[in-house]
Amino acid sequence: MLDANIKAQLTAYLEKLQRPIELVASFDDSAKAREMRDLLVDIASLSAKVSLRENGNAARRPSFAVGVPGETPRIHFAGIPMGHEFTSLVLALLQTGGHPPKVEQSVIDQIKALPGSFDFETYISLSCHNCPDVVQALNLMAVLNPGVTSTMIDGAMFQDEVNARQIMAVPTTYLNGAEFGAGRMLIEEILAKVDTGAAARAAEELSKKEAFDVLVVGGGPAGAAAAIYAARKGIRTGIVAERFGGQVMDTLGIENFISVSHTEGPKLVAALEQHVKDYEVDVMNLQRAAKLTPGELIEVELDNGATLKSKSVILATGARWREMNVPGEKEYKAKGVCFCPHCDGPLFKGKRVAVIGGGNSGVEAAIDLAGIVAHVTLLEFADTLRADAVLQKKLYSLPNVTVIKSAQTTEVTGDGQKVNGITYKDRVSEEIRHLELEGIFVQIGLLPNTDWLKGTLNLSRFGEIEIDAKGQTSVPGVFAAGDCTTVPYKQIVIAMGAGATASLSAFDYLIRSSAPT
Repeated sequence: MLDANIKAQLTAYLEKLQRPIELVASFDDSAKAREMRDLLVDIASLSAKVSLRENGNAARRPSFAVGVPGETPRIHFAGIPMGHEFTSLVLALLQTGGHPPKVEQSVIDQIKALPGSFDFETYISLSCHNCPDVVQALNLMAVLNPGVTSTMIDGAMFQDEVNARQIMAVPTTYLNGAEFGAGRMLIEEILAKVDTGAAARAAEELSKKEAFDVLVVGGGPAGAAAAIYAARKGIRTGIVAERFGGQVMDTLGIENFISVSHTEGPKLVAALEQHVKDYEVDVMNLQRAAKLTPGELIEVELDNGATLKSKSVILATGARWREMNVPGEKEYKAKGVCFCPHCDGPLFKGKRVAVIGGGNSGVEAAIDLAGIVAHVTLLEFADTLRADAVLQKKLYSLPNVTVIKSAQTTEVTGDGQKVNGITYKDRVSEEIRHLELEGIFVQIGLLPNTDWLKGTLNLSRFGEIEIDAKGQTSVPGVFAAGDCTTVPYKQIVIAMGAGATASLSAFDYLIRSSAPT
């Protein structure tokens, strides 16, 4: 099951086990069960501290659990955790075996103090690069708190459950049988939802912070670059972000980041976060900005009620997926309306789907999905596709793809539980047409995250923050960088450069202003 290189690496990891662990398997007669058994036998052969027991009584089969001998296991894998989830398996083995987790002690203490019983089930796809964050967070909670159990469920393997629960996006998490959340969640976000007093405590602590010299709002490439450049000047620097990494976390392949021929979004974000932490930057993650108030000390009010103060502010809030804004879209979001073909595509195996958008992202999505689903219909508003010629050539070569141009989407239809079709207008004939399908992947560009800034500073007609060549906005002391601004091209490398520019400009502003540094 495991090749020699992976076995060698895993053997080295398992040497870190501080106590014995036990793999408890519940098999059936399927081919997947045989594959799972091969994996578990391989793992057990690599360390004397790992044992395998094959008389588990789990209802989901095939599956296995990771636990301590003599105790009821609390971490379960209903599926074969390879691909992106292999790291989740390795961490589950290490942490169950007593290897200390790499999280803040305050987070560990908060997990251990949680009262009650929490039975988490997380539906994933092995191609999803956001799913491991949720699985690993819940597994760690199960290791640290006897009242928590965590089960990873491969949606492609347990398709009957996926259909019964109407799951059409991953990761989707259930808590004690009820839907808990959909999409990527960090451990701090999960704790905030189950620990009802956490938000108030966090707001109180944030409001106590002294004023910053530079406060960066946003944790994507632009925000990270801005924070690093500011911290290198030796001034008091903070970065507050709703989600560190921003939309880069949702980007699978990156092949145009100069000097790196290929990487993936989560890997780049991990490197950015580590680089920021190499400096004295106060990182305040999972905090959404709600209001900006100019003044001698600029104030940034957060959603949780906290207020941060700073002598200068750099806005790097990035952008989000643009929605179609048609009837039915919001009602069926995550119930057939999706935005990540890499994550959610496997849930539509053998089904009919549509991709909205004929740019590079839309055509790439259609190409990827064509290898999974029964049929893809790509709908483009214009009379020509905008994607690169090489992508269009590949698209038109696929036998299970239909391209419809001059198509204006007018409605998403469903049966009350999930999507069952899409309605569009032929912009040439004015005829209204309907397609019966099970999934819709929206790939029509981005919108800047600037709604909270309306009326505070100058925005373009597209909602972008207007900046000059130095990143200065219409408000003194407030600078901006990246995809939320009027910079003409939205690229990672451009955002990083813009973040550096805004940070150097903010430092120059501090030197020249009356505010002491």
